[in-house]
Amino acid sequence: MRSFLGRDILTLRDFSREEFFRVFEVANDLRRYAVNRRNTDLLKNKTLLTAFYQPSTRTRLSTEAAMHRLGGAVLGFSDAKMTRAGDFYQESIKDTVLMLESYGDVIAMRHFQEGAPAEAAKWASVPVINCGDGWGQHPTQVLTDLYTILLERGTLDGLTYLLIGDMRMRTMHSILHALSQFDAEAIVISPPDMALKPEFKAELDGMGTVYREAPDVREVIGEADVIYLEPVVQADYTQSRVERGTEVGRTPPELQVTGELLRTRARRSSIVLHSLPRMDELLPDVDETRHQRYWVEASNGVSLRMALLALVLGAAE
Repeated sequence: MRSFLGRDILTLRDFSREEFFRVFEVANDLRRYAVNRRNTDLLKNKTLLTAFYQPSTRTRLSTEAAMHRLGGAVLGFSDAKMTRAGDFYQESIKDTVLMLESYGDVIAMRHFQEGAPAEAAKWASVPVINCGDGWGQHPTQVLTDLYTILLERGTLDGLTYLLIGDMRMRTMHSILHALSQFDAEAIVISPPDMALKPEFKAELDGMGTVYREAPDVREVIGEADVIYLEPVVQADYTQSRVERGTEVGRTPPELQVTGELLRTRARRSSIVLHSLPRMDELLPDVDETRHQRYWVEASNGVSLRMALLALVLGAAE
């Protein structure tokens, strides 16, 4: 297994099975700090630099909370328009990163441009963590998702994962890459214009990811151990910010998960995950069911990101 020390976390495409479980092991070791709202001093001499060119709630705040729990410092920006990277000058990623690396020991970046964190990593002498890049990848979110599944189900193997939503989404890319390392099957449901692209299917086939496509969640939800949703009514992830207009689309019934559907057709042991925010693909009546795990999923993001920060900065081997 490769060392995590000084390593960029850009994609799960190249994660081995052993590396997944090493991250989860460290997350378990550190979880008591997050759960009990206590801080340690593992990274007391380190600084996290957050560079968020795109809106974020859970990813940015849980990453910052993770660094605080580890005793480190945090600085950065959550709105690129308030920086020279986003105003009239439109400073390049190279120039921005060569400056930012002087201010911190690790850079957590979200960007609307696919590949931007990888570009940053080419120039940075400190680790870069991809916190979402356009339609590309979202490794820390999917590590959080898998960690939640492991805690809830005790395994990642032998499960059927029902993936519902826009298959162009970075979370869908990352989870399908990750599932290549586990004895699992994915059932994929999306609108035709948001389906898996042929080139991505070819990549998944080459990696050995087991998946099949289905047209309607109502027909297959009874097969699922994990029900994983993303919106089909959403913003354009290639833009830094998209304001909601007066017209908002609706999620068709074949892509919706409701409390009634879960009660009547889902396995009693199945769990529902969503990286949030949601639209009408996941109705509020699911919140009170036995299946809901998206609030604990959001909470688990602190422990998981604590583990990543500790690993890349050498506080854990």
